[in-house]
Amino acid sequence: MDRLPEAYGHMDPEEVRSRIQEKKAALGKRLVILGHHYQRQEVIDFADFRGDSLGLSRLAAAQADCEFIVFCGVRFMAESAEILRREHQTVQHPDPLSGCPLADMADIASVRQAWDRVVGDGTAGKVIPITYMNSGSDLKAFCGERDGAVCTSSNAGAAFQWARTKGDKAFFFPDENLGRNTARQVGIPAEEILLWDPGVSPGDPEIEKRVREASLILWKGFCHVHTDFRPEHIRRIREEDPSARVVVHPECSEEVVVEADAVGSTEFICRYVEDAPAGSSVYIGTEINLVSRLAASHPDKKIYEVFRSLCPNMFRIGPPNLLRVLDEIGEANRVFVDADVKHLARIALENMLSFS
Repeated sequence: MDRLPEAYGHMDPEEVRSRIQEKKAALGKRLVILGHHYQRQEVIDFADFRGDSLGLSRLAAAQADCEFIVFCGVRFMAESAEILRREHQTVQHPDPLSGCPLADMADIASVRQAWDRVVGDGTAGKVIPITYMNSGSDLKAFCGERDGAVCTSSNAGAAFQWARTKGDKAFFFPDENLGRNTARQVGIPAEEILLWDPGVSPGDPEIEKRVREASLILWKGFCHVHTDFRPEHIRRIREEDPSARVVVHPECSEEVVVEADAVGSTEFICRYVEDAPAGSSVYIGTEINLVSRLAASHPDKKIYEVFRSLCPNMFRIGPPNLLRVLDEIGEANRVFVDADVKHLARIALENMLSFS
């Protein structure tokens, strides 16, 4: 891993900002800087586009004049941009150590072991693998190789329904909470859901029977940012501000989602706040940088966090990291994905288009 050279950490913040602006001006349309919603404001200030991971990757690839894509987000997001980029484009990641613990919970070796047990002798029927966008490129490729798909938090429900038309059951990676909330949304009964715990399930003598009885298998994984929220946080809000509305991300636990007024992706949350009447109180259950930005951009409304939850991996990226890759544009921290992995991952992404 290529760490940030020490000199960048000692620069005056104003010098860093000035140099980033100079680099951006010099490169013009040849450069696109992407900023995920959860990035800190001093990074978002330089983003040409901000949004969620898939949307940003598509936007960058659509810029015909762009040669250099710098993705300010966690590692799987930069990999996604690399998978979707055009031939003449390169992708750089300001901090390769900025990973996603949720994505890392479904390592490919454990997934392959689980798949062998689940598919087994074929008595479980046809299994369709689906992976959340928040996963490594190797897991996306794994799903593509087996005619599965990628999904986002916005279209997970459509993905589950698509899988049920193609096979007897779906195996969803890596977020249990998004899986449970989506299952409830599309009407999959709790008794038909099997939780696959990679630390326990492979040794369970009853696992084959339980797999046969399930219509949905969920990988035991979670986003630590969204599991910070608790039902009691929302109940306290209701007591203190009965007129308040609460909107949360579907990576929150099912218990939290049930207590909320609305649930949806980061883009849904942004629209929810925009559509709220002036003067209304809205409490948001997602990463604090997005909540703070929404509060600042809607001064006519009272926007608060359900509970303060910061993604430390997103926070690793700051203006010095961004400047470093701009100083070595097209070279430093360049993102590479194996050609075969990229091909198979694209199949999973293309399958997503069939139900989106």
